[in-house]
Amino acid sequence: MERRTFLRASVAGAGAVAFSGSLWQNAALATPAQNAASPYGPLQAADANGLQLPAGFTSQVVARSGQTVPGTSYTWHSAPDGGACFADGTGWIYVSNSEMSGGTGGASALRFNSSGTVTSAYRILSGTERNCAGGATPWNTWLSCEEFDNGQVWETYPFGGTAVARPAMGRFSHEAAAADPVRRVIYLTEDKSDGCLYRFVPTTWGNLASGTLQVLRAGTATSGSFTWATVPDPDGSPTATRNQVSGAKRFNGGEGCHYADDTVWFTTKGDNRVWQLNLLNSTYELAYDDNLVTPGTAPLTGVDNVTGSSHGDLYVAEDGGNMEICMITPDDKISVFLRINGQSASEICGPAFNPAGDRLYFSSQRGTSGSSSGGITYCVSGPFRR
Repeated sequence: MERRTFLRASVAGAGAVAFSGSLWQNAALATPAQNAASPYGPLQAADANGLQLPAGFTSQVVARSGQTVPGTSYTWHSAPDGGACFADGTGWIYVSNSEMSGGTGGASALRFNSSGTVTSAYRILSGTERNCAGGATPWNTWLSCEEFDNGQVWETYPFGGTAVARPAMGRFSHEAAAADPVRRVIYLTEDKSDGCLYRFVPTTWGNLASGTLQVLRAGTATSGSFTWATVPDPDGSPTATRNQVSGAKRFNGGEGCHYADDTVWFTTKGDNRVWQLNLLNSTYELAYDDNLVTPGTAPLTGVDNVTGSSHGDLYVAEDGGNMEICMITPDDKISVFLRINGQSASEICGPAFNPAGDRLYFSSQRGTSGSSSGGITYCVSGPFRR
């Protein structure tokens, strides 16, 4: 089967979630990504931070769990997880979830000036549970998602304001969210071995207080057509949202979710896959499957958070594996972009580009210690394709 061509998208505006440009052309269903040399060249020896990067790229540590963020008086949270960047004048803000239990979760923010120096750090959500991933909105809020059976989506305000729960978006084991400004919906993944993919249709775009929760319906194959069906009871009690609609398609451990150019990509950790929804023709397919990679060994395992660059490259972080961020290029080639050494008991979380696209932020949730209190948040700078 001939692979459709993904032409470059460009990040638009402060939310860093709306994209313009050409589409994945609907020519034929895809062959999942295959091994290839990285467009950036081979990884170099580990730097002082333990990161192996391509030539021309450098890393820095911007925050460590339990320690004061340099240049501020704020103590960075434990277990950093999903994240996103927002334009802030000539600088930007990076937000990061805290995947802690017992009401000690939440989210924090780092504010950077135009040179990439932290100017302030602060809390934007407190007292919540297992805030795993989430997603940015075009109106500059961060959707922080709770990963447990009765979890909610919390809308938070990186530029100031009190976080608000959005129960209309469903109560289930939330993972990630991705905003689609064209259809005016939010896509939501569910971290269960028999989880589903949802979309929330707000009554009014820009206001998540009310709306309709829908679930994707499709067959059991890895490609085909899909439809959406309304979930009768988004509260998920007594019947879980994933069990309310006949024919809802099951996905094995939904994780990261990313929207661009009439396409949604999302990952499933239980089977090491990256899925692709083609929204113009309502079809789905595999963008990556570690069992279908040739030649050699699949580089990406433990698939987790995903983001995209303005060039159209997808960056997929590993939960475990060998602690890599891998990239899938527009011509369906997969390669390793970076590797973190000496942190095998951790996972990589929250990859997100700054508005200019020349800095990639992400965290190692448990760092070198293997403990939630040992999280490390990094920035990698360099000649990213834009």
